[in-house]
Amino acid sequence: MPSGIPFTVMPLEAISGLLERVTFFNEESGFAVLRIKAKGHKELVTVVGNVPAANEGEWVTAEGDWVRDRDHGLQLKAEKISCTPPTTREGIEKYLASGLIKGIGPVYAKKMVASFGEGIFDIIEQYSARLQEIDGIGEGRRKIIKEAWAEQKKIREIMLFLHSHGVTTSKAVRIYKTYGDEAINKVRENPYILARDINGIGFKSADKIALKVGIPEHSEIRARAALSYILMEATGQGHCGLPEAILTDKTGQLTGIPGDVIQSGLKGLFEARDLIKIESADDPVIYPSFLRQAELNIADRLLNLASLPSVYPEINTEKALAWCEEKTGKVLSPSQKAAVIQALNHRLIVITGGPGVGKTTILSTFLKILTAKKVRCLLAAPTGRAARRLSDSTGHPAKTIHRLLETRAGHGFAKNERSPLNTDCLIVDEVSMVDVPLMSAVLRGLPQNAALVLVGDADQLPSVGPGMVLRNLIDSHKIPVMKLTEIFRQAAESKIITAAHAVNQGTWLESDESPTSDFFFIERESPEEIQKTILELVTKRIPEKLKIPSTDIQILCPMNRGNLGTYELNRVLQQTLNPVSDEFQTVVKFGTEFRRGDRVIQTQNNYDKDVFNGDLGTVRNIDSEENEITVSFDGKEVKYAFGDLDELILAYAMTIHKSQGSEFPAVVIPLSTQHYLMLQRNLLYTGMTRGKNLVIIVGQKKALHMSIRQNESMRRYSDLPHLLTRETSL
Repeated sequence: MPSGIPFTVMPLEAISGLLERVTFFNEESGFAVLRIKAKGHKELVTVVGNVPAANEGEWVTAEGDWVRDRDHGLQLKAEKISCTPPTTREGIEKYLASGLIKGIGPVYAKKMVASFGEGIFDIIEQYSARLQEIDGIGEGRRKIIKEAWAEQKKIREIMLFLHSHGVTTSKAVRIYKTYGDEAINKVRENPYILARDINGIGFKSADKIALKVGIPEHSEIRARAALSYILMEATGQGHCGLPEAILTDKTGQLTGIPGDVIQSGLKGLFEARDLIKIESADDPVIYPSFLRQAELNIADRLLNLASLPSVYPEINTEKALAWCEEKTGKVLSPSQKAAVIQALNHRLIVITGGPGVGKTTILSTFLKILTAKKVRCLLAAPTGRAARRLSDSTGHPAKTIHRLLETRAGHGFAKNERSPLNTDCLIVDEVSMVDVPLMSAVLRGLPQNAALVLVGDADQLPSVGPGMVLRNLIDSHKIPVMKLTEIFRQAAESKIITAAHAVNQGTWLESDESPTSDFFFIERESPEEIQKTILELVTKRIPEKLKIPSTDIQILCPMNRGNLGTYELNRVLQQTLNPVSDEFQTVVKFGTEFRRGDRVIQTQNNYDKDVFNGDLGTVRNIDSEENEITVSFDGKEVKYAFGDLDELILAYAMTIHKSQGSEFPAVVIPLSTQHYLMLQRNLLYTGMTRGKNLVIIVGQKKALHMSIRQNESMRRYSDLPHLLTRETSL
């Protein structure tokens, strides 16, 4: 946004002209800086203001005050901007070349205007078959252009309606993609569905629209929406439910709705079976029904599994272990042998422990024995990277849990009680990341006669979603658990592992400054010094001195915001590591500039594309003709329409939460007291254990010691601990 202190030069004025260039456009806020070829002005005019959408070549009318900005000169600060399709050949060509219509870029725009002139819009809309008269346009491209034109026309109508109710352009596109041509009717009927269905729209945004379209401020429908919103927000913080008093108080604070209306709304949600109340000794707790059912399912099935005998064929464990040692050349410790024997003797077992305690060796031995006995095994992990690590370490194929259970978009999983997995034993790794709904789905897909092995480090961060499943299972003392604590010699030689265990025990191991060390702490005080040092490490010191390329270095941040958060570090790292070399290989969407060669991460599950939250990829191509970018996820190329790019963010830096289940050759972690809200022992421990060959912490000693001291995780409201410790299962 322009800086400086403007002053009014002349009263409100209207101008109109051809939109030559969109200098800046924020799809979240609608704020735009436009360069207009306006009537009566020799030079291009700068117009700043809010607009639903803006495309080069459109005819723009703007009303506002002239101001002189100290840095940017004279410009029209518009109170109102309207854009209409162009009518001149020049404007039409710019409009079609802007990337608005899939299938048309600068090359085809020029050909189309040359062939049909000002009548090209009618040709596209009514006589699209004639487009095939143009060299290079066949039946396939013609259909793409016609469909994209119809979609954009409808989107424009919806955008104008939604923008008049305060909805930004990017969210309007998401709404159209969700509801299609029924978007306006659905939003008018019940705007609160937006908070439920549209990523990035919460209760407050939906509430503004609801009040504008006439829904009463103290209505029961508004109370229900607020109650549901607060509960869903709580699940995002790890809760499965909330005490009734907290839920109703928060609803009143958010909306100002009287208590009797809130209680009436709550009753309606109970009657609709959307929510359920569980009485407790302190205060009744309200749960979304699906989460309550998931907790009951987990407790019931796990307690039942724990009570059943082993399903494996009779095995002479002493001979089997000796055979494995001979085959692999690896001698197992007594604790590792005990863990393998326990796994073979139980239908259900949890194997837990930190890095370097031999979990991989135990799993590999266990699998080798079962494979020799023709036992069918399946392996899974919560993320793609975790699944690949599991596969690489054991030599057995592994899938993400979602792929294993065969996710069906909007319809749960194909694998369930009616169509279970085809296996005798299911092994799930990185279980600390598995939340209540996903664990329930795993258990529903497990055959009745199969065994289950759960592996994870309970001292890492808990799942992003609701619950603390792994911790609850271990603490229940009703589930067989093998806790590994012995750090083996080879692992103990790594300062990363010994330092991580020290942090986990609440102490600090001074970093070894020798050149051969794999763990360092670099003390810097100011955020500016920390950021500068990180840039030096990534661009020069690590690649040159330690011969680790920049592409193998991952920055892991405690949080997103601030000048040491992921947003800012991604910006400066992109500028440094991937500067613009080709203007046609860059696109700005949803507030992010994407360039060919950028490292990106998927932020939500996309079942159609078969990519999931946390998958890391690289931008391989940006196609302005087709309005799409191509991203490679470990060799699998996935295409994204420009309108789908809200699913991706830059990943030169990511949060430690996002890194769970991953392992990187080199990790750099900034630590500052500006992160104080997130400085927890399990956060630092998790970040440190993501590095395979090198971990460097850059920051303040005060922040480091705050992280180690803070070991009280926020309470998560969940009934699973109680359900697991019942005398009998359901």
